[in-house]
Amino acid sequence: MCPSDRVTVKDVMSTPLETISEEATVMEAAQQMREKDINALVVRTTPRAIISSTDVLDAVAGGRNVAELQVTDVMITNVETASPDLYMEEVAAMMTTYGIKHLPVVDNDYVGMVSSTDITAHLSK
Repeated sequence: MCPSDRVTVKDVMSTPLETISEEATVMEAAQQMREKDINALVVRTTPRAIISSTDVLDAVAGGRNVAELQVTDVMITNVETASPDLYMEEVAAMMTTYGIKHLPVVDNDYVGMVSSTDITAHLSK
């Protein structure tokens, strides 16, 4: 494969990026993920944060009231991010190394999200 044929994050990332307020409830995050048919939302905070469907499930399984629980109570902070110019092999290695399924894509600001599902969908073409 010649270098110009290599697939980058920007070729497969999901856009537009779906975000949620840090003041939202976990229930609202779950409803937004279901409505958009996605598994993670970026929380626009500093440091960078994300809430995933796994975080929602963990809250429910822990018996927490997701209708009152705020996103900030379960979100993951200091998340790893990917550049839109990274090659898919690099992103897949990052996901494996960090044990994650979603990487916000950042180019000065958030520009999209790449997930293990995006990688699998691309490879199955």
